[in-house]
Amino acid sequence: MYHEQFVALAAYNAWANARLYDVVASMDNARFHEDRGVFFRSLCGTLNHILTADRIWLRRLTGAGEAPDRLDAILFEDFDALRAARRSEDARFETYVVSLSEADLASTFRYSPITRPEPVEGRVGPTLLHVFNHQTHHRGQAHAVLTGFGVDAPSLDMIAFLRETGRA
Repeated sequence: MYHEQFVALAAYNAWANARLYDVVASMDNARFHEDRGVFFRSLCGTLNHILTADRIWLRRLTGAGEAPDRLDAILFEDFDALRAARRSEDARFETYVVSLSEADLASTFRYSPITRPEPVEGRVGPTLLHVFNHQTHHRGQAHAVLTGFGVDAPSLDMIAFLRETGRA
């Protein structure tokens, strides 16, 4: 059951990211880069931060992939390139999570945080909960930016995902 929940969370994140990116795609470049006062300033900054953090965590968890050394890294100024990278990272997350066993989810790993380089140990399952919650938090900020622009922002509720995908 525990593993099944993580598989659902990985699928939910891919679904929510796709919905959010579909709406952002309809915006002009100036709005995509406009400082709206959120933590990472703009939609560009916020969506890049989510991708940056995901890459950092997947590198820590799997030992593979790129890992930026700054949480505010702008990996892609161009929306289309960012969107393609987001899709790829979502697929990596889904593949990784599906590959895990219950024992893997309970296992520990070591890493050094960017904000304080002393090594720490974490468990895989709770760390994945953090990663998925982190995405939800910052997608909420992006959603608020869209709403502030008067854009019809998409529903990102997990229950909508569960119903739409037949997982409810």
